[in-house]
Amino acid sequence: MISRWVWLLRQFSRRIWVRASLFSLAAVLTALIAIVVSPYIPQDLPTQIGSDAVDNILGIIASSMLTVTTFSLSTMVSAYSAATSNVTPRATKLIMEDSTTQNVLSTFIGSFLFSLVGIIALSTGLYGDRGRVVLFAVTLLVIVAIVVTLLRWIDHLSRLGRVTETTKRVEDAAAEAMRARRTDPYLGGMPLLDRERFASIARPIFASEIGYVQHVDTAALSDIAEKGPEHIVVLCIPGDFVDPASPIARVEGLDGDDVERTIRACFTIGDVRSFDQDPRFGAEVLAEIASRALSPGINDPGTAIDVIGRAVRLLAIWGEPIEEPGKVRFPNVSVPPIDVADLFDDLFAPIARDGASTVQIGVRLQKAFAALSHFKREGFAESARRHSAEALECAEVALVVEADKRRLRELAKMIA
Repeated sequence: MISRWVWLLRQFSRRIWVRASLFSLAAVLTALIAIVVSPYIPQDLPTQIGSDAVDNILGIIASSMLTVTTFSLSTMVSAYSAATSNVTPRATKLIMEDSTTQNVLSTFIGSFLFSLVGIIALSTGLYGDRGRVVLFAVTLLVIVAIVVTLLRWIDHLSRLGRVTETTKRVEDAAAEAMRARRTDPYLGGMPLLDRERFASIARPIFASEIGYVQHVDTAALSDIAEKGPEHIVVLCIPGDFVDPASPIARVEGLDGDDVERTIRACFTIGDVRSFDQDPRFGAEVLAEIASRALSPGINDPGTAIDVIGRAVRLLAIWGEPIEEPGKVRFPNVSVPPIDVADLFDDLFAPIARDGASTVQIGVRLQKAFAALSHFKREGFAESARRHSAEALECAEVALVVEADKRRLRELAKMIA
């Protein structure tokens, strides 16, 4: 569980312009550092190296990096469009936050600014002969960085925006959120298993805007509870849609509107859902990729089968035993858990509905349910049997060939 400010800083740092600005600032400082270091260079070194060698190199870097940056930006925009049309618009955010793409573009922009500042400083005579030697040495290092970045970029371009690569990014984001929530299922607070208990004795706190809960700062809620209210009950976790008529929390012993505003500020609400604290969002995006692949316009059952395998891997994370369960760090804050049945619904219900007329999808679903039914965690076997029966019911209506129906009946019978 991370605090609200750390979460906001993490979201801010994932924007491409932030990294590009930092790289650009570092490039400008690097280009100007030769002015400071030049007094420590031996007098005869500029004569041995050739003080004018750097001028042409900087000119080549400036012209080529501007062209490469423009090409890379157009390629990146094309990858975003491909992901939007072939996968799902919800996955585009993960591609935009791709660290390799951001580092490549930032390196190109930084190299361009480095060469531009170097050319300006050379033309004004700020460096001197010894400063030119320092600039020459730094330029060689910049060229090495550019070559390494170009090689990485060529390899990365072959995968950027592809369906399989984008699906893998969604799985990785969902798996990271699922592992974090699996080890800390109540965000450091107490488990809220009976909401009705506080319905009559606690005052409701309503949301001030309409949107999705993106982050809940339970540490800040605990600090508030220690100063005034006896207990704070969180009703809406990341991923829930809220409005001003929906209570997001209930508080025992609340006194004063200032405390209410402070509690409301612990819930970050946005227009769209976030992958970080919301494992169900990653699961829903995966199911959306499979549904789009099964649409008549695309007709790609192989992608749906791939998603089913990834769904099993995700639920395996949720079903694996915890060696060190999350400790209750905030006993005066109660947080509801994520229901296993909801995860099954998010992942498999759309695929079973849209793939009901394809026997290969039905077979893969039944095999997936058979594998998940063996997990010992509470709710897995029940959810696997329920979805197996529902998928079979959909297939019975959509399939035409009796042999295909019998095949699915036999697989479902083994699970039931």
